[in-house]
This record gives sequence, C-alpha cells and structure tokens, in this order.
Amino acid sequence: MHVMHYHFGKDGGAERFFVHLVRALARRGLEQTVVIRKDRSWRGEIEGFANIIESNFRNLSPERILLPLKVKRIARTTKPDALFAWATRASRLMPNYKDCIRISRLGDFPTNLSYFKNCDVLVCNTPAIGEHVRKIGWKRGVEVISNFTNTDRAAPADRTALGTPSSAPVIMSMGRFVERKGFAQLIAAVSLLPGVHLWLAGDGEERANLEKLAMDLGTLDRIRFLGWQSDPRPYLAAADIFVMPSSHEPLGNVILEAWAQQKPVVSSRAEGPSWFMRDGENGLLVDIGDVKGLSDAIARLIANPDLSARIAENGNRTLSDWFSEEAVANAYIDLFRQKPSTPA
Repeated sequence: MHVMHYHFGKDGGAERFFVHLVRALARRGLEQTVVIRKDRSWRGEIEGFANIIESNFRNLSPERILLPLKVKRIARTTKPDALFAWATRASRLMPNYKDCIRISRLGDFPTNLSYFKNCDVLVCNTPAIGEHVRKIGWKRGVEVISNFTNTDRAAPADRTALGTPSSAPVIMSMGRFVERKGFAQLIAAVSLLPGVHLWLAGDGEERANLEKLAMDLGTLDRIRFLGWQSDPRPYLAAADIFVMPSSHEPLGNVILEAWAQQKPVVSSRAEGPSWFMRDGENGLLVDIGDVKGLSDAIARLIANPDLSARIAENGNRTLSDWFSEEAVANAYIDLFRQKPSTPA
C-alpha cells in the first residue's frame, strides 16, 4: 500500500503527530511519499520511513505553479492507494486525481470548505470538528480519527542543569508562543505560587512579551524557557504537573504527551480537553482565562499527592483506551483501502 502525504506545517503538536503516524504506518509496511516544507527540524525523524520531497508552496513563487503539476504527475506514475493532505494549505495542493481516495485531515475548525474541493473525506480529530464541517455544508465523507503519541517512558531531565532545585514543585507547559495558548495566564498563575517553578517548551512571536511579563511579576528566576524540543519527554518526565491553559485547543495533543509520562494535568475548558477530560477524574479543568483557578488547581495537586497520583493514573488509562497507536493506525489503514464514493 502506498500513501502520498502533503504537509506544510512548521513545528508543534500537529507536526509531532505527523511524525508519529508516518513512522507507525511504515512499521506496518506502508510505502509513503511526503511533501513537506524545506528545512523542517523534524525531517530527520521521518528519514528512512518515507520518501521525502521538499517544497515551500508559497503564493508568490514558481513552486506555487510547478508543485501541483509535479504531485499530479507523481500520482499518475506511482498510482497511490491514498492521497493525504494535512490541514488547509496542504489541501489546496490535492490534485484532481480520481483513482484513489483523497483525504484531508483537520485538527482545527475550518471556515472555508473551498480548500477541500478535490477531497473525498475529511478526517477530523475530534467529534466537534466533524459536527462543524457538516454544519457549514460539507456533504462528502467525514471520519473522526484522533491522535496518539509516543508512550515510551523517558528518563527525566536533570533539574539542576536547568537551574531548578531538585525539591521544588515543577510545572510544565509547551506549545507555540501565541496569545491563544494562554501562557501569559499561566505565568500569572505561577506568580501566585511562591517556590513553584515553570518550564515552558516552545517558541514564537509572544516570547519577548512573556519574558517581560515574568520579569514584571518577579517570577523570571523561577521560569525556564526551553525552546523548541523535538522530544519533550525527558522534561515532562522530570516535571510534577502539566498545565494546558489555551483559550482555543481543538484537541490538545500536549495533554496526551503528558499522560504518556504519567503526569497529572490541569487544563482549561477548551474544546478538545472538554471532550476527553473529566474534572477530578483524569485531570482538573479550569475556566478559560481564570488565573486564580489555574493557581488553585496547581496548588491543590501539590498539596494532595494521592489526588495527583490518581489523576495521573486515570489520565494514562484514558490515553490507552482512547488514543492508542494500534487503533489510530488501523483506522487510517482501513480508510486508505476505501474507494472514493463521490466524484470531485
């Protein structure tokens, strides 16, 4: 079976899942070709698992004209079993090639269905996204297939190498430094918790603002900006609690990564976590933007080790029951075997 992927993401949770899925499908014997942006930090993680084609596919470049012709020619030559576009930009590249199933995967709520004119099926990683695309007029196939993550336990990073006392409570979060990720609210919450340290993995346009906020609140000495981490597992393993404070999060892949390292999670009531988390059972849920609520939830877990351990155990069980590699990879393989039922 041969699958051709189109992926133009940069760095983040969606890209980590792309790497996980490509590797999982390769382990199951699938041949894969991937079209990705040039110079991706995670390129090496899929080398040997797929044939890699690099291109930028920018609006004002010759590649914008030549790449669609190239991928259509490759499809006609190799006759793949499935064409697989990741999100809206990549979906624009989907050729009008009708001899296999054409899939677009959505990890967020699209506003415009014209991106998917050559697609047969939209794969949504939460039921809410599936309901949304139906509501705005999608008439073709919809499948809900969620994510999985690497569940191997990692050796903890050395806290002292990060200037963090070994006995201090450590909170961790990660993602792109943009406003909707809620890192400003998390820094403010940590400022209310004397002695608690915060590790932030990621980078982005808000970094300077976050550093200034930490300085203004007097917490910069307790916060470590870790930068992008292709493998955040050692840091998760060394932390005590993971917090996901986003105002908008369709799924929340970072929560799955924290659960894989058996860490208790505090999350905002964003879309994805509200689907698969139960307050007090497999995590603690806090209203979006509620700084005091975040600090209280963190303090509650620090003060109650039994609650923290129970929530971490139940989170890890949810990961196994809902988001296993076996179930997700098999669902995609079953989809790749289907033939298109609706013409483009």
